[in-house]
Amino acid sequence: MGKRIIVQRRGRGSPTWRTPDHLHIAPARYPSLDISKNYKGLVRNLIHDPGRWVPLAEIELETGEVFYIPAVEGMYVGQIIEIGPQAKIANGHILPVGVIPEGTQVANVEKLPGDGGRYARSSGTYAVIMGKSGDKVKVLLPSGKVIEVSAMARATIGVVAGGGRLEKPLLKAGAAYWKWSAKSHWWPRVRGVVMNPVAHPHGGGRHVGRPTTVSRTTPPGRKVGHIAARRTGRRKGK
Repeated sequence: MGKRIIVQRRGRGSPTWRTPDHLHIAPARYPSLDISKNYKGLVRNLIHDPGRWVPLAEIELETGEVFYIPAVEGMYVGQIIEIGPQAKIANGHILPVGVIPEGTQVANVEKLPGDGGRYARSSGTYAVIMGKSGDKVKVLLPSGKVIEVSAMARATIGVVAGGGRLEKPLLKAGAAYWKWSAKSHWWPRVRGVVMNPVAHPHGGGRHVGRPTTVSRTTPPGRKVGHIAARRTGRRKGK
């Protein structure tokens, strides 16, 4: 009888594969506020969050509520930020995208008002306000895709801090190990075809030798490859 393959062991939820929640400082999202009102907040601290690659800004509102958002470049401790439709267009301020001028670089963009922020949250990234039509705003994402969001969805003016993170080489495998261990990421990931037959259904040579598509109801020991794939192979040209 063969050994349990790695996807089976991961699925058991042991501490080896469990997400290290203790590394996350707090959820990084906008608070639930009245979107029509204006608020002021104080940046109390800029915190390193081991569970993500972006520093967090700890902001205390004048109401006493404290929340965390991804920090933007140029944000500093002691900065007073404004939140609301009447806020100034300045770095770090949070406004509805409907009142932000076209061409402005923004970060942590909501899709729907109150969802806390969904787009342009990775280090060094930003979105751009492209155009407005009624109650919708077109936003250019870092991927190059243009989406429509609600005009009342909030965004932070500026570029997410931590840019240039990928420019530093890792130099050795140990650096990559600790990098991914903080994210509960499966690394290194060995291909099944280079394993022995006892360790993986695809093992035993450089060629799988059988279809790699499997059913959704396939037993765990065989559930590898293209799981419940709609289609495989190259698309034929018209």
